[in-house]
Amino acid sequence: MINGFLVIDKPAGITSHDVVSRVRRILGTRKVGHTGTLDPFATGVLPVAVNDGTKVIPFLDEGRKRYEALMRLGITTDTLDITGTVLREADSQEITRDQLEAVMTRFTGDISQIPPMFSAIKQNGQPLYKLAREGKTVERQARQVQIHSLELLEFTPPLAAITIVSSRGTYIRTLADDMGSDLGCGAVLQELRRTASGPFDITTALTLEELEKAVEEGRGEEITITPFAALANLIDLPLSLAGIQKVKHGISPVWEHIETDERPVACLEPVLVRLSHEGALVAVAQLLPHCSALPKITLKRVFI
Repeated sequence: MINGFLVIDKPAGITSHDVVSRVRRILGTRKVGHTGTLDPFATGVLPVAVNDGTKVIPFLDEGRKRYEALMRLGITTDTLDITGTVLREADSQEITRDQLEAVMTRFTGDISQIPPMFSAIKQNGQPLYKLAREGKTVERQARQVQIHSLELLEFTPPLAAITIVSSRGTYIRTLADDMGSDLGCGAVLQELRRTASGPFDITTALTLEELEKAVEEGRGEEITITPFAALANLIDLPLSLAGIQKVKHGISPVWEHIETDERPVACLEPVLVRLSHEGALVAVAQLLPHCSALPKITLKRVFI
């Protein structure tokens, strides 16, 4: 049975939920979910959790995401991408590479974004995109996001190919629209491809067709990223057999149950760690500051 994560290369034209439905049918299991929704027109990395992988989602570090975007200058739409209704058009042929790169510099670092109306964010229990489809526009609160890097790969007006590394919660459609406004001609996303989301990278991604073939050939476990590997960002504390028995009964282990000579220094604030045995995830725990030299180990989620 598959337990962990599959990195799906989402095709354009379907929703992230559609991908989950397809994976459920291919694997024959209901316990499937995804992280980091992609817009229907977008492609690329969509991490899909299967069985025990769904329990790991709250502990993932997906704070940094990487995209390849194709931005079209001189047009503004209601959805902020090429699929929407055109609201305005303007001449962008006079925009130079230097002008575009100067604007990109202003949008690098900590910036403020207003989420688009065509988004899944809920307001008073109603998704914004449903209100948008009814022709309604409501006030949205600005959010702070971080653009770690913006790189212009190619510029052939009106098209600009850009790579973006950003924080979680960044709307690349909004970024394109805001940069277009600064340029004075407007801009939309023509294409968007996510190439990384936290520990999940496009180099290990499978199309839905490739997934189906791998499962038919009995290679399901081979293509799965284990919960242990998905949490590689966490400190690993290997457990003894006695420690595993404690954890199985919901009892937090003590340092005598940790099979390593290395000991973390006393922590000043809570830190998440992996508890493992022979390369398999046993539990996620938290190290809590303690009056002794070593922090206290407290269980957060058990996986055995």
